[in-house]
Amino acid sequence: MTERKVMRVLSGETVTPPPVWLMRQAGRYLPEYRETRRQAGSFLDLCYNPELATEVTLQPIRRFGLDAAILFSDILVIPDGLNRNVTFSEGKGPAMDPIDAAGIDKLDAGNVLSHLSPVFETVSRLRKALPGETTLLGFCGAPWTVATYMIAGHGTPDQAPARLFGYQERGAMEKLLALLADISADYLVEQIDAGADAVQIFDSWAGVLGEREFEEYAIKPVARIVSSVRARRPSAKIIAFAKGAGYLLKDYRQKTGADAIGLDWSVPLSFARELQKDGPVQGNLDPMLMIAGGKSLDDGIDAVLQALGQGPLIFNLGHGITPQADPENVGRLVKRVHGFGDRG
Repeated sequence: MTERKVMRVLSGETVTPPPVWLMRQAGRYLPEYRETRRQAGSFLDLCYNPELATEVTLQPIRRFGLDAAILFSDILVIPDGLNRNVTFSEGKGPAMDPIDAAGIDKLDAGNVLSHLSPVFETVSRLRKALPGETTLLGFCGAPWTVATYMIAGHGTPDQAPARLFGYQERGAMEKLLALLADISADYLVEQIDAGADAVQIFDSWAGVLGEREFEEYAIKPVARIVSSVRARRPSAKIIAFAKGAGYLLKDYRQKTGADAIGLDWSVPLSFARELQKDGPVQGNLDPMLMIAGGKSLDDGIDAVLQALGQGPLIFNLGHGITPQADPENVGRLVKRVHGFGDRG
C-alpha cells in the first residue's frame, strides 16, 4: 500500500520531514475555489454537491502537493440536518433558529444521516480521486462548538449566550451535548466507512470555557464521540482540536482518548513539546503569517519545526487559512516544511 505519512504520525511515528496540511486549505484565498463557489450558488449547496465539493477539496492538493486532503463541508451541517434552518450570508456568517430547553426536548435525530448522504458520497469520490499517498481526513464539529451556534442562533465573540444557558439550564445543555455527541459519532463512522483515513473533531470555541465547564462541555462530549467511534471502528485515528484551551490541554489527550491533539498558535512551543511526549501533535503556525510571508513566515515555520520536528508532528496552522492569505505563501510553506530534513 502507498505510504500515507499522516497516518504514520497518527500511529506515533516521527516522520522527517513531517507531513503538512492546512486547516481551511480549500477556501476563499484560492481563485479556483471562488470560481467553483460561484457555480454552486449558496455555501450549503456547495457542501451538499458531491461533484463540486470533491473539486474544491482536490484544488489545494493539485496546486500544493499537501500530504492530506480534508473533506470540504461545514460543522453546521449537523444542525442543518436537525432542521434548524441554517443559512450562510456573505459578511455575516452562519445563522439558524436559536434553540431553547423546550426545543432541545423536541429535537429528532432520525433523519440526520440521510440528510448528510451527499457528504458521504463526496468522501467516497475523494478517496477514488486522491493520489494514493494522500491521507483523506473527515471531520465534525465538537458538540460544545456546534451547541454555541444552536443556542445563540449565530456566532458571537465570547459565546455568552451558550455559557449563560449552561448555567441556567444545565440539564438541557447536557442533553443537547449528549445528542450532538451521538450524532457526531455516527457521522464520523459513516465518513470512515466511505473512505476517510482519519477524522478530526473541531472545538473552535473551547477557549471560552472555565476549568469546570471545559471538563463538562469540551472533554466529556468529545470523549463520548471517541469512545463510540472506537467501539465500532477500533482502528479509527482521531485528531481533537480544542482551540484556545491553553493549559487545559495538559490532559486533554488522555481524557478524550484522541490519537493526536491540534494546537492553536497561542500554545507555547515549550508546552507543545511537553504535550508531544504523550503522542502526536498537530500545528501550530499563526495563520497571519500566510498573509505576511517573507522572512516572518520562514522564521515561524522554522520555529515550529525546530521545537517539534524531532517527534511525531503533523505540520499545520494554529487555525484556518484566512481569505486574505497569499497562495504563493502556501506554496512557500509546503516547500519549506518538505525540505526540513535537508536543512537538518
